[in-house]
Amino acid sequence: MAAQASLANALHQALDQARAGDWHAAHEVVQQHEGDRLADWIHAVLHRIEGDLGNARYWYRRCGETPPENESPQAELARIADVLDGQQHGKPRRKGST
Repeated sequence: MAAQASLANALHQALDQARAGDWHAAHEVVQQHEGDRLADWIHAVLHRIEGDLGNARYWYRRCGETPPENESPQAELARIADVLDGQQHGKPRRKGST
């Protein structure tokens, strides 16, 4: 349980850094948690922000997500935060959400 809380805190930190425009700091955090689905999803968005779409597609595949066509990176980061918050509070995922 403590490990999950630690991971959740790290992912919230990465999301906050990404939304604040600190791509490099957020990238360092998610690299430390490679293999976690949400960390990999954040990683995908970070490469999308960077403009490295090939690398972003790789990370989208790793996390099982589809790159959004009509969603801004900021909106996608907010969606990831919602998923993370739902996991922390034991809420089931909404139908159609990832």
